Amino acid sequence: MRFNSKCQLLVLAGLLLIAIGPSLQTRLRNENNVKTATFLSPNFVLEPGSVINKFYYNIDFPKGHIAIKSFDAEVVDESRNPVPLHAIYLHHWLVARYYQRKVFGVSKYNGHLGFNQSDFIMVRNSGICEMDLPQYFGLGSETRKTVTYVPDPYGIEVGNPVEVPPGYDERWFLNVHAIDTRGSKDMLGCTECRCDLYNVTKDEYNRDIEPNYIGGLRCCYDETRCRTREGFQGPKRSLYLKYTVKYVNWHAFIVPVKIYMLDVTDTWKKQESTGLVSRHHCQIEYEVESCSAAVANNGCIHTKKTSVTFPNGGDVIYAVAHQHPGGVGSTLLGEDGRVICSSHPIYGEGKQPGNEAGFIVGMSTCYPRPGSVKISEGETLTLLSNYSSDQRHTGVMGLFYILLAESSRKSSSILHSGDDVVGILGWVRGGGGGSWMGDIVILHNAVWAIAGFGIAALVAATITYQRQREREEVCEWLLL
Repeated sequence: MRFNSKCQLLVLAGLLLIAIGPSLQTRLRNENNVKTATFLSPNFVLEPGSVINKFYYNIDFPKGHIAIKSFDAEVVDESRNPVPLHAIYLHHWLVARYYQRKVFGVSKYNGHLGFNQSDFIMVRNSGICEMDLPQYFGLGSETRKTVTYVPDPYGIEVGNPVEVPPGYDERWFLNVHAIDTRGSKDMLGCTECRCDLYNVTKDEYNRDIEPNYIGGLRCCYDETRCRTREGFQGPKRSLYLKYTVKYVNWHAFIVPVKIYMLDVTDTWKKQESTGLVSRHHCQIEYEVESCSAAVANNGCIHTKKTSVTFPNGGDVIYAVAHQHPGGVGSTLLGEDGRVICSSHPIYGEGKQPGNEAGFIVGMSTCYPRPGSVKISEGETLTLLSNYSSDQRHTGVMGLFYILLAESSRKSSSILHSGDDVVGILGWVRGGGGGSWMGDIVILHNAVWAIAGFGIAALVAATITYQRQREREEVCEWLLL
């Protein structure tokens, strides 16, 4: 009986090896079936000093129930060549999701569409500035060197037909804000939207601009002009925002992540005594006074901070800050003072697109080892935004973008149980950039190697035992 059980164990090991092979290969293959789609926005025309701040509705976007893995964008010319920031400054681009009633027709561009009507339902991110910052994706001048890849097995779920209200379609809109700085009298002043350079006294809604508002979005709205050098001439340019979406078809092994946007200008205050819920009001931009006009903070570094209570708990999968020129970094802290993520600007050093001197061309990102950085439900977080204050800066921003895998999500797949390996591999490779196929192949080979080694060891041990204790003919048929 003892020898039969040994033989059965060997047979079982062989059957196990045969059984796990196809299923493991299938799951790994599904996880790596990343598709890439590249689109162009409608064209926009700029000339020296001019500004566009356009909204394009129902833009081209991948269809179906999918998980978005990355979203990247840049300004290109008619020949699809990248345009440098010292010619066309990309103040920001953002992409947001909405539901539109099927019977309602709308053109590709409509700058005054609005979303306060029953034909449109805005699908905002998960907070906490969801009223003021509803976008799913968005960057600025740093767009070319900021990694946006969502590591496996995570993804941003969109296109779920169960979530779309009857009679509506899911659609996306794009906002592009760009400034033609060719020949500008003060390039930094133009990019920071200083009101005196734009010669405006009213904002785009015809409201008076207060004298103490020195610069910002209210002064560089669509079709305004920044002052250029006297006599400077330059041709009009037809341009596009090229955007690339990487995605996979949705399947059961993807772990969904939620998008959260924090803003250092958030005026939210915790109501200790009344028990009332204070609304988050994210003002989006602020001003940094120069050292000569304000008390220097930490040697001409201006630090602005805010504290907010986080609505949900979970694992931080990805985080990155957004800052403007003059920024020196932003940090998000937990309630106990631990660093959740520090994100720092990458400044260019040359002239070519993606390395323009004086501009922020990228932001460092955080890809914590899955499960290693958590936020608790109701935890108070502190956001710090640091800028150099050796000179005044107007219209600066201190935003923080987080992808969170909520704690309630079940994590039962092989890839998720092995996400420490995947996460470490992704971190070593630069936080999600490059080919994740290689990472999964490594994991795949490692699993096969471990399985093969274990079964080989089991076979060897059994054979040795049998040769020592029993006649070789007992399991001779199995050893052939």
